[in-house]
Amino acid sequence: MPITTAFIRTVLTSATGLAIVLAAPAAAQQNGAPPGRDQVDHPAVVTKHKGRFGGQSIAYTARVEGLSVTTGPHEGAKIISFAYTRDKADPAKRAVMFLFNGGPIVAAQYLHIGGIGPKRVAYPDDVKADPSTFALVDNIYSPLDAVDMVFVDPASTGFSRVAPGTDPKAYFSVKADARQFAAYIRAWLKRYGREGSPVYLAGESYGTNRAAEIAGQLADGPDPLPLAGIFLYGQAANIIEYSQRSANITSYVASLPTIAAIAWYHGKADRKERSFDAFLAEARSFAKGDYLTILYQGSAASDADKRRVAGRLAEFSGIPADWYLANELKITKERYRVELLKDQGLLLGRADARYTAPITDKGNGPDPSDVLMQGVQKLLPIYLREDLKVDWNDPYIPAVAITSLEDWGWGDGTSPFADWPYYKGIGKMMKLNPGFRLLVGNGIYDTQTTMGAAELLVTQSGWDPARVTLRYYDGGHTGYSVAATAKAIGNDIRALVR
Repeated sequence: MPITTAFIRTVLTSATGLAIVLAAPAAAQQNGAPPGRDQVDHPAVVTKHKGRFGGQSIAYTARVEGLSVTTGPHEGAKIISFAYTRDKADPAKRAVMFLFNGGPIVAAQYLHIGGIGPKRVAYPDDVKADPSTFALVDNIYSPLDAVDMVFVDPASTGFSRVAPGTDPKAYFSVKADARQFAAYIRAWLKRYGREGSPVYLAGESYGTNRAAEIAGQLADGPDPLPLAGIFLYGQAANIIEYSQRSANITSYVASLPTIAAIAWYHGKADRKERSFDAFLAEARSFAKGDYLTILYQGSAASDADKRRVAGRLAEFSGIPADWYLANELKITKERYRVELLKDQGLLLGRADARYTAPITDKGNGPDPSDVLMQGVQKLLPIYLREDLKVDWNDPYIPAVAITSLEDWGWGDGTSPFADWPYYKGIGKMMKLNPGFRLLVGNGIYDTQTTMGAAELLVTQSGWDPARVTLRYYDGGHTGYSVAATAKAIGNDIRALVR
């Protein structure tokens, strides 16, 4: 049952440096059967707990249980989730949130014990700390006082498995993947008499694309299910707009605030006695103003304008102006990871650029911020066994081996960078439910899904701005590893629900 191997993170990088990270566990291929094909009829494991959340002492029930769903003639699965429900609460009125990670096919373990569930991995403030110091602690920041939480592992991950006769790959597409979640949400609500509960979703990374597609599917059809709100963290719903093809000038504008924050953190920016917030505000203003204008002009821009912009880029990013002049005023996020601390022989973390590691002889190296995921992988088996009393023999599979873009069905395109309008699913839900609210959050030091990309999503999707909240958090792609961010996310979820 314990996870004994770390994730293999396969990075598919374009010529200009855009990377999509697809996770695959080596352990998934070591259990004697293809992942997802064995379906075991586990009885529910129910345990009682007490904790302090949002300043309140709460008694709650943890339920690890599978529900069978059928989504098509040859599509079915038994989805096993981890549900935490507050005791002595009115189930007819109590809000419930369904949470999931991304991948595309990754278990919900990171949101589960990384920062939002009733227990969380506590990481030291020192980003260079030894992983052996990571510990599982009571999560006083969890919003369990305000909302019940159901952490859902898609079929073929965690303990969830496809039904007999179903090919695991049947769910390897945007639409089919969302279908299993939409079906599961309906099944869970019916099973526990929660059809009248306000329903929320929380998705991280590709889970934000999933949440948008689920919202569209729940809004369509003869029996629409109105959602009360969605939390998108580390969003990728507009990934086509910020993918760093050389000619996609919008992507360089969207990336600059994150690059500036990273330069500030590592002491490479020209701070000019500005506060961090003032510095970032200037970087955003410059990116959307002078920088965008000169990028649009391209080769038609004057040499004087190019030199002026290169100087401002050097100020914000810590990369010399001459480098920008030699590279069309553009630096990809992947290139930036290598260039900023190259004089120290260090590579920046992709998921969290506060973390660094030595650059290899090939000029790159493993993502140093992977250590954050290792903490979850190490402690989850202990939590399952000791706290939740789950003693099942079949393995908990952290991810499915999606090793190339072609392994996943992206709809009309052949990759996530095709014109796939995920945001329209949320637009449908907004029309269905006038009370629907959206929270979009992003880690400041996340080079994969950036602050500028989140702002672009909020301003370009046609959503009612009065119903959308945009928040930036200290940390990276798993920003809840920072205690202050875990607290802020918990409070923001409370505000969304209330």
